[in-house]
Amino acid sequence: MFTLFVLFIFFLLYKLMLIVPMREVNVIERLGKFRAVLQPGFHFLIPFFDRVSYKHEIREQVLDVPPQSCISKDNTQLEVDGLVYLKVMDGKLASYGIENYRLAAVNLAQTTMRSEIGKLNLSQTFSERDKLNESIVREIDKASASWGIKVLRYEIKNITPSRHVIHTLEKQMEAERSKRAEITLASAEKAAMINLSEGERQEAINVSEGQKQKRINEAKGTAQEISIVAKAKAEGMQMLSTALTVNGGHDAMNMQLKEQFISQVGKILETADVSVVPAEMAKLEGFFEGMEQVTHAVSSSSAKSNTVKGARS
Repeated sequence: MFTLFVLFIFFLLYKLMLIVPMREVNVIERLGKFRAVLQPGFHFLIPFFDRVSYKHEIREQVLDVPPQSCISKDNTQLEVDGLVYLKVMDGKLASYGIENYRLAAVNLAQTTMRSEIGKLNLSQTFSERDKLNESIVREIDKASASWGIKVLRYEIKNITPSRHVIHTLEKQMEAERSKRAEITLASAEKAAMINLSEGERQEAINVSEGQKQKRINEAKGTAQEISIVAKAKAEGMQMLSTALTVNGGHDAMNMQLKEQFISQVGKILETADVSVVPAEMAKLEGFFEGMEQVTHAVSSSSAKSNTVKGARS
């Protein structure tokens, strides 16, 4: 009997005292009616009148959204799944505002995701994941405000197109890679041709500059040569005029001119293909021809006189 009494006392104490863990809140009902939401810590209850109706996790919860089929704006079938991160903010609303907030959050995430993907093209679903996640969180948070929960964020895990779409995308990517390769090759050839033309242009400029400098140098050399020759001739003429003023200068000059004349005539006679005779020689030849004609004339006159004399005798 004493044992039963002790057990009854322990049972009362168990019903009287309540320790709420740090990670959750407890919803207390008294005689079936909501009384309070007990925060973490030690609490007293009225046995047989108060009871813990709901226990809610107050830490951030992660719910897996199963894959579902979606249709994008360009009529492409996609299979999308994700994760919902939420937290219980009000234990009373989470208990009495909805039957199962976890299931409701998952279903709402699926329908919202399907609606948001229907507004985007296939390429946008891959490139604008952040905007898509923000849109889904915003829409879920509006509906879940009366459930006492707060949707912190939504993350899309996988976006999987159908096999046909994947095959089409692979062909498109292959064509895009080929296009980029051809563009790169054409750009390289263009750059090579530009570099080659620039090299040829620079080479032509260098050659023309070299030829220009060469002509300038030749002109300067010729001018310098003419200047030196003219200067030498002027000095020679000066020396010659000085020499002519002394006694015997004119005779020496005439002798030198005759020597040069004889020398030049000899060179011309050696190299010329026709007979070149000086003017004095030509006059001498004419003299001899005249003498021969006179001789012939005298001989003819003598012969005629002898013939006449014989006829007379």
